[in-house]
Amino acid sequence: MATGLAEAIDDELAVDVAALSDEELHERVVGRPVHMARLAAVQASELAEWERRGGWAADGSRSASARLARDARQCPAAVRAQVRRARKLRSMPVTGEALEAGLLSVDHVDVLIAANREGLAELFARDESLLVGYGLDLSFEDFRRAVHYWMQLADDVAAEDRAQRDRDSRRASVAHTSRGIRDVQARLDPIGGAIFENELARLERQLFLADWADAAEVHGPNTKLDVLARTSAQRRADALVEMARRSAAKPAGAKEGRVLVSVLIDHPTTTGRICELLDGTVVAPGQIVPYLSEADMERIVFGGDARVLEVGRRTRFFTGALRRAIVVRDRHCTFPGCRERAEVCDVDHIVEYGQDGETTQDNGRLRCPTHNRQRPGRPRAPSDDDGDGDDDDDDEDDDHTHDDEDRAPPDHGHSEDRDDRHDDQHDDEDPAPPG
Repeated sequence: MATGLAEAIDDELAVDVAALSDEELHERVVGRPVHMARLAAVQASELAEWERRGGWAADGSRSASARLARDARQCPAAVRAQVRRARKLRSMPVTGEALEAGLLSVDHVDVLIAANREGLAELFARDESLLVGYGLDLSFEDFRRAVHYWMQLADDVAAEDRAQRDRDSRRASVAHTSRGIRDVQARLDPIGGAIFENELARLERQLFLADWADAAEVHGPNTKLDVLARTSAQRRADALVEMARRSAAKPAGAKEGRVLVSVLIDHPTTTGRICELLDGTVVAPGQIVPYLSEADMERIVFGGDARVLEVGRRTRFFTGALRRAIVVRDRHCTFPGCRERAEVCDVDHIVEYGQDGETTQDNGRLRCPTHNRQRPGRPRAPSDDDGDGDDDDDDEDDDHTHDDEDRAPPDHGHSEDRDDRHDDQHDDEDPAPPG
């Protein structure tokens, strides 16, 4: 088998990739994960049997993973994960079959293995087909969220205990280097982390717009990202300092920012409670409790057709409750495969306003700036993705209006749009469980 596999790989390496057509290359790239998943299934089967037989201990090795890492010259941590996966798959027949068929990826399998933990094994065996079905039918992020909900409902006490441990593990530190540089590190629970991340992103966006404006004065309207004064990482560092400056300058007795807790009821794609942040992070109900005394509550009722509410049919901008309904419904950019968070997305007309498209929930959708501007003739807006290797660019400009961007600019008096985005006083949007 090993010889045949080596020959097959040699054949693949002999293919002149540059000579492939775009369609051929696409088919090979998209189809490759299926073959990789099937190969992972073969590896898991062999690893499980190798570990079971115990031959790895012949040279005095203390574990199968230690022997494999040494002989194969692999990362010990990666090998331990491979061995653990192989061991767990022996008790997960439905998952193993889906991996063998290439229907699930290794990433899917690892999510399911995390769910098949001590105390849930019996329930997992009962519901394994259901959970694997989520992986076949949903996007990966939605699949992972569905499995997290299953874990919560399967053992709500354990879920609350894990959530409390997450909160108890919060920490932050500032280390001083020999040259006085501060190395800041922190670990935050999901809700506290979201509050911090949202404000950091908001300030970083302000700094990006300032950098862009300065560069445009020198280089004109065709300014490129590589001429900006700061990288994304540098702007985030400056945003941290700005947060501290604003806190120090805040007058005594000033009004504190408030958390927004959104209660979602009767969502058509769920059979139980919904309890997650706007970005889709599933949280336990108990994690919200510490914020209730300082939070604003928002109740959102979904109908059977995923409709939240209807406001206005011929207005230019999606604002107020209508905008909020679309944000909570879509949660992220609706372009296939894009998960850009709602905070930086535009609400876009599906049928454009200029073509008699109505400003309704049915004709609205969230699109990130990149995908909102892919229609013919629509210019690209500046993005703060400066190629520095960071994956968290925020390329939406809250202070500029673009064709069919469907957001009222602040200087046009649409304060309800700004209020519903909760940019100024609400740092996070955390759905609480119904009731």
